[in-house]
Amino acid sequence: MGNYYLIPIAFIALIILFKFFFIVKQQTAVAVERFGRFHSIRNSGLQMKIPIVDRIAGRLSLKIQQLDVIVETKTKDDVFVKLKVSVQYVVIRDKVYDAFYKLEYPHDQITSYVFDVVRAEVPKMKLDDVFVKKDDIAIAVKAELQDAMLDYGFDIIKTLVTDIDPDAQVKAAMNRINASEREKIAAQFEGDAQRILIVEKAKAEAESKRLQGQGIADQRREIARGLEESVEVLNKVGINSQEASALIVVTQHYDTLQAIGEETNTNLILLPNSPQAGSDMLNNMVASFTASNQIGEAMKRSKNEKGSDQDS
Repeated sequence: MGNYYLIPIAFIALIILFKFFFIVKQQTAVAVERFGRFHSIRNSGLQMKIPIVDRIAGRLSLKIQQLDVIVETKTKDDVFVKLKVSVQYVVIRDKVYDAFYKLEYPHDQITSYVFDVVRAEVPKMKLDDVFVKKDDIAIAVKAELQDAMLDYGFDIIKTLVTDIDPDAQVKAAMNRINASEREKIAAQFEGDAQRILIVEKAKAEAESKRLQGQGIADQRREIARGLEESVEVLNKVGINSQEASALIVVTQHYDTLQAIGEETNTNLILLPNSPQAGSDMLNNMVASFTASNQIGEAMKRSKNEKGSDQDS
């Protein structure tokens, strides 16, 4: 019974012992103050402090951290745009004291510098240049932050412009412009395709006409050769050339009538269609050729007479 009082003493001693020791996690630094004054920086592992005399003033992460800052500003062509700038920074291990005691709100300090640089750089650019030169903006932000935050124990690892968001009406207008440009290009391609089709079709038609003309010429040549042979055969049996030509014309005339009659849906009417029509056509052709030859000879004689008069 007399040893019961030792239990609370042991419990209190255990609590005091735990107060002597504390653990610092990996990639973390702890600032220890003694009687309110900075005493030391403790790194990862098991650390010891004097209870009541020493206290942990705060902990700082030594990992790379990221701060996202959204800045609204105006471009050179008077377009309001929002930029999201991501700043990756880390506390310098040898300058934990500066990072802990010199700046009370480091995030606010970094944000202020980002606002200052972005609002100084973007108004010099047009909206299209902001998209193209976003890396230049990020480099300018990093250069400004690096010089400013180094004295406070922070190292700027990288800055990135991760988003550019113009006004909604401006984005709609840009989309319409893009759509119009694409429609224009599509129309040009369609026009080129139609032109190619027309050219190729014209070439095909020209080739078809050429071959068709060649076929007709060959056909007429063969017909003429056949007529010549027919006239020679008829001449051998005592029929003169004029009678033979008339007989051939009449024969072709009847062949034509027979071919027309074989077509049930034809609407062709051949006028005149009497047997004398073949002879009449032949006589008309002979008379026409004779008159044409006479006119040609008269024109030659007239030209020759004028030439002789000029020589005299």
